[in-house]
Amino acid sequence: MHTVLPVLFAVCAALSNAVATVLQRKAALSVPRSEGLRAGLMLDLLRRPVWLAGILAVIGAAVCQALALATGPLTIVQPLFVLELPLTLVVASLLMHRRLPRSGWLAVTVVVAGLAVALAAASPSGDRTHVELGRWIPALAVCAGAVVGLALAALKRPEGRARAACLGAATAISYAVTAALMKAATHILDEQGLVAFLTTWQTYAFAATGVCALFLLENAMQAGPLVASQPALTLGDALVSLALGILLYEETVRSGWWLLPQLFGVALIAAGVFALARIPLTQSLVAPDEERRTVDAP
Repeated sequence: MHTVLPVLFAVCAALSNAVATVLQRKAALSVPRSEGLRAGLMLDLLRRPVWLAGILAVIGAAVCQALALATGPLTIVQPLFVLELPLTLVVASLLMHRRLPRSGWLAVTVVVAGLAVALAAASPSGDRTHVELGRWIPALAVCAGAVVGLALAALKRPEGRARAACLGAATAISYAVTAALMKAATHILDEQGLVAFLTTWQTYAFAATGVCALFLLENAMQAGPLVASQPALTLGDALVSLALGILLYEETVRSGWWLLPQLFGVALIAAGVFALARIPLTQSLVAPDEERRTVDAP
């Protein structure tokens, strides 16, 4: 049960996030576009029922994620969010009444198989619940610097895949940091009660980074096609979370010859993710004006 519960909650969170991604993508494409990171974007989206439904799905995902992090290691929970990309495309195919091609289902199978192989070989473990401030400061500083750097790099590029990928990667780091902080806060809630939860800095830090991640995600969705932002978001979240789990929570993964099947699993995941990024179905998530520019481009 120590493994089953966090896995179950994490898969439910990934599915909720997939639903949220599709709904928010549809809403983001219905508001005025902009060249910069427009704060007014959030106000425009608040008037869209589809976006609000997506937010409800985000809340559901957050609850499931918190339960997963409270019952299992960061190195087990967050890598399972790799399932978001295949689940996103499956959900998109259902909402758009289009069939996912055989190549798409094959890629989904490859991602799932790769994730199973990597996690089985790594066998993540660890039950640390408290992280000293001295560990948090350098980790948060490095992650914040990376997010700012990626956001600035995105602003220097025109609207398109490169800009969306940069913002997707920045979102991934923000989500990974949010998860690490959320894990600390949920353990404080469990061990010390509601008052301690409401007075600890980790609670407000994960709320702030979560809002930052949501803001970056909405702009990533407007910056370019989902196939550019979602792979960076999905793979980046898993990798950064793995690093934070090991560095902050002293979680462990198998080493030695076990690294070979782990790398094989990661290779399968990467192959599946990039295969999914190339299927024609993803073109249905591109705005009409963007689609016309793609067709008219030389």
